[in-house]
Amino acid sequence: MFSSLSEKLESAFKNMRGQGRINDLNVANTIKDIRRALIDADVNFKIAKEFTDKVKEKATGSKVINAISPGQLMVKIVKDELTELMGGTESPFNISGNPAVILIAGLQGSGKTTFTGKLASYLKNKKGKSPLVVAADIYRPAAIDQLTVLAGQVGVEIYAERENKDAVSIVENAIKHAKSRNKNVVIIDTAGRLAVDEVMMTEVANIKAAVNPTEILFVVDSMTGQDAVNTAKAFNDRLDFSGVVLTKLDGDTRGGAALTIKYTVNKPIKFMSSGEKMDTLDIFYPDRMAQRILGMGDITSLVEKAQEQYDEAQANRLEAKLRKNQFDFQDYLDHLQQIKKMGNLKDLMGMMPGMGSMMKDVNIDNNSFKKVECIIHSMTPQERANPDLVNQPSRKNRIAKGSGKTVNDVNIFIKQFEQMKAMVSAISKGGIPNIAGMPNFPGMKRR
Repeated sequence: MFSSLSEKLESAFKNMRGQGRINDLNVANTIKDIRRALIDADVNFKIAKEFTDKVKEKATGSKVINAISPGQLMVKIVKDELTELMGGTESPFNISGNPAVILIAGLQGSGKTTFTGKLASYLKNKKGKSPLVVAADIYRPAAIDQLTVLAGQVGVEIYAERENKDAVSIVENAIKHAKSRNKNVVIIDTAGRLAVDEVMMTEVANIKAAVNPTEILFVVDSMTGQDAVNTAKAFNDRLDFSGVVLTKLDGDTRGGAALTIKYTVNKPIKFMSSGEKMDTLDIFYPDRMAQRILGMGDITSLVEKAQEQYDEAQANRLEAKLRKNQFDFQDYLDHLQQIKKMGNLKDLMGMMPGMGSMMKDVNIDNNSFKKVECIIHSMTPQERANPDLVNQPSRKNRIAKGSGKTVNDVNIFIKQFEQMKAMVSAISKGGIPNIAGMPNFPGMKRR
């Protein structure tokens, strides 16, 4: 996510390094590179120029304060402006009402239905709500089936009328159903098209008029760049939606939509989504996103994700074992299971300050940990608690056969375990491990 933009901005800041003072010349060179980086990221030229003009105005003539170098000062100025460009602060999500009605709109293929399932999961598991999802897409044959599957995955009820071709009446009936079943949130998945057309816009506008939604969320495929921004403007002119959802942020997105959609339609980004798993939905924080774009990490989000998976007692036990160098195979297995629940491993490591640029040429395959799990599950409880025992050839042979792997696979795993043990220990003590200088971990491949 935003890797190309991050790399080009980092290159732009090199003009300021080693300078004792910000001056017109090094500011001009840096501003030119920043503007080029933004345009390459599919940011509209007018917006890129206005952004860099603001940065130039704040940077020109500024003196180095205390120990802050010109490069650091420029990074701060750009971070502040990026944060403001993307909305400034987190935008509240209104789920008041009985029931609260949330209308989901967007083009076909933008990820509306998947987001509907994710939002239902978020509201149920993190907000304690009882949501009802409504299949109001009467055109796409598989839309009801897809939403039915997703609703089943997250354990929420779905309302659908397969034979009814009047989307407005379906939604009105769904609201009545929700009230009768004590559902306090109704999420409406509307129809989309491959392009904006009058039939679709009229239908979604009629649904809005009929149910008066608490929130209207426009779902944007972030990989479509400025096309997504232009579509958002067309929808906003008709719907006056309350917020934007950015999907497919795990893809090869250049970042233009995320950076400029707030500026263009003056509506906040409320959620961002990546992947197909139902738990990969996050609140959008402009300041945290700006930090990640600039390679500063996002330690706040990382800590929040960890807190969702670890209870305090469990974390304290793990930390104590790490400090005493007693980290064993069972701890390793438990730790991997918790990390996997937090999300994509490469994205998680990218949230650590200083790690973003180090991870750009590294691929991590989450599925590769299955081999590790098979090997550990083939050990006895005694072996899991005493890693030194596994160095015996007879035990290695038995573990290899039991896991369906080779002795060489077991040897590689033991070496990787020692490396992971050192890395996790360094992190627990507040350090940042030098991944570039260490051999590969499970699933890690350098390009």
